Amino acid sequence: MIDKQLLTDTVLRAIDGSDNFLVDIRVSPSNEIVVEIDSPEGVDIDTCARITRLIEDTFDRDTEDYELEVGSAGLTAPMRVRGQFLKNIGKPVEVLTGDGRKLHATLAGVNDDATQFTVAVETKVKEPGAKRPVLRTEEITLDTAECKYVRYEIKF
Repeated sequence: MIDKQLLTDTVLRAIDGSDNFLVDIRVSPSNEIVVEIDSPEGVDIDTCARITRLIEDTFDRDTEDYELEVGSAGLTAPMRVRGQFLKNIGKPVEVLTGDGRKLHATLAGVNDDATQFTVAVETKVKEPGAKRPVLRTEEITLDTAECKYVRYEIKF
């Protein structure tokens, strides 16, 4: 079985000094390895190839038979680490809360350890005596642990 800590250290060494950050590493019982990275500017193929080569140099395929996939976190993948939240501040997001509410909002901020984030939600409010409702922006702070997902929202 692949040593996940050694794998994590290898990936962190590969991205050290760059603006890339580690999103997730998964190792299945059958040694299928998936490494997800991201960056404020996006991830290019050369970065993925460099990380792949370093992993292959560290883990001998003759000793450990494994399947390796290195790539960027998908655009529609849920946000999991602080770097992803920071990258998307000011952008539209979709949040599914633990109680089943789906919020379409703008990501406004994230705390230092990414346990909480703030979104700006527009709601229609009818003022007393007004003929039409007006849009109001309300900031809501949510716990990441209490949300099923937070992901970038693509609007067409």
